[in-house]
Amino acid sequence: MSIVYIVTHTHELPSGNEDIKFIGVYDSQESAEEAVKRACLKAGFSETQDGFFIESYQLGKDHWTDGFFTYMPSNDIKSK
Repeated sequence: MSIVYIVTHTHELPSGNEDIKFIGVYDSQESAEEAVKRACLKAGFSETQDGFFIESYQLGKDHWTDGFFTYMPSNDIKSK
């Protein structure tokens, strides 16, 4: 069973939309953590270090098993 580690970075734009960046795919948790450390030295990432995510995925396996879905944030949600 082969596992890969996907690193992404997410932060909220002034418009309220999410900006998601795909950083890379790595062969170990440690390699993924090293990639995060390198990225944290770069402009933009250094100010939003809490936006990194590492997820593990097994190769050769379906990870999306439900039907088609599109997420559309609602513009009419109001704070109370």
